[in-house]
Parts: sequence; structure tokens; C-alpha cells
Amino acid sequence: MFDVAVFGSLFLTLFVIMDPPGITPIFLALTSGRPAKVQKQMAFQAVCVAGGVITVFGLLGHQILDYLHVSVPALMIAGGLLLLLIALDLLTGKTDEPKQTKDVNVALVPLGMPLLAGPGAIVSVILAVQKADSVTTQVSVWAAILAIHVVLWLVMRYSLLIIRVIKDGGVVLVTRLAGMMLSAIAVQQIINGVTQVIQSA
Repeated sequence: MFDVAVFGSLFLTLFVIMDPPGITPIFLALTSGRPAKVQKQMAFQAVCVAGGVITVFGLLGHQILDYLHVSVPALMIAGGLLLLLIALDLLTGKTDEPKQTKDVNVALVPLGMPLLAGPGAIVSVILAVQKADSVTTQVSVWAAILAIHVVLWLVMRYSLLIIRVIKDGGVVLVTRLAGMMLSAIAVQQIINGVTQVIQSA
């Protein structure tokens, strides 16, 4: 009742897109100046928001797209282009970290969405759920979604300890590697979208 290949593929894709190591410095910047207890609560809230958004699109993604008259290939191409822009920013180190705002719960916006539950993650989940044509693959898909959110929570929950271990240089290295892998995923997603458009024409 479990497909390891499906689980591993989706988990790796979401890991690269949602980028747990890369979100660490952003999380610390947004929650700086707050007590450790509040930071831990915000980590949990951000993961819950992201999980809720991903779940809604996983279950109702096609209905939402149909209502908006948007095809899956169009969403794939748009998502791929957006991912490519994000990947280029990761590779060049030009990411703009949002500034802290004490009057707003940053765990909801921008952490939960769009930083964690962004267009890339949403498209990947919609496509994964669409391709899951059996109970086994469905279980594997939702297990991967749950697993990546647990990883995100753990990374943000223990972000202060992680920073002490890998240092700033380690975060930069992981971010560059994630950018390279994400760019390849983005290009492949664009190719798949264009291919589907040609095949359906």
C-alpha cells in the first residue's frame, strides 16, 4: 500500500521547491526580536497555513482551474517560468528577504503563503494528485506532502541550532545547490507543459 518511487520523487521535488534550508534565514529574519516560544508557535502556524493551502489545491485543484478556465499545461508552463525566476535568484544570491513587521503575523503571510505554499509547490501537488491513479499512489503522494511539512516544521522549529551547525556559509552552499536543481525542474516542467499543449492541439 505504498509506492516508494512516487513518495521519493514528490518529496524531493517539494524539498527543492519549498527549500527548508533556504527558508531558515528568512524565518529567523521575520521572527527576530520575538521570544523563542513565540518563534516556535510561528513555525507551527506557518506550516499549518502552507499545509492547508496545499491540501485545498491537491483536493480541489482541477475544480479551481476549471472555474478560472485555466488548463493544467498552462499552469505547468506558468509555474515553470516562476520557478525558473526563483531558481535564478537562488543561484545568483539576489533573493529579497522580506522585512520583519511586528504588527502582522508573518507566520501566515508571507511565510505560510507564498514562501512555503507558492505556485511551484501548488502545481507539483496538483500534477502529482492527478497522476495518482490508484490507492497506493494516492497514499504515497499524501505521505510525501505530510513528510515535507514535518521537515519544514522541524527545520524552522530548530533553526537557531541549525544555523550554529552549518553557519552562514553552509546556508549559502545549500541555497546554490537548491537553485541549480530547481532550475532543472523548472525547465522540465516547461517542456512537459509545452509537450502537452502540442499533443492536445
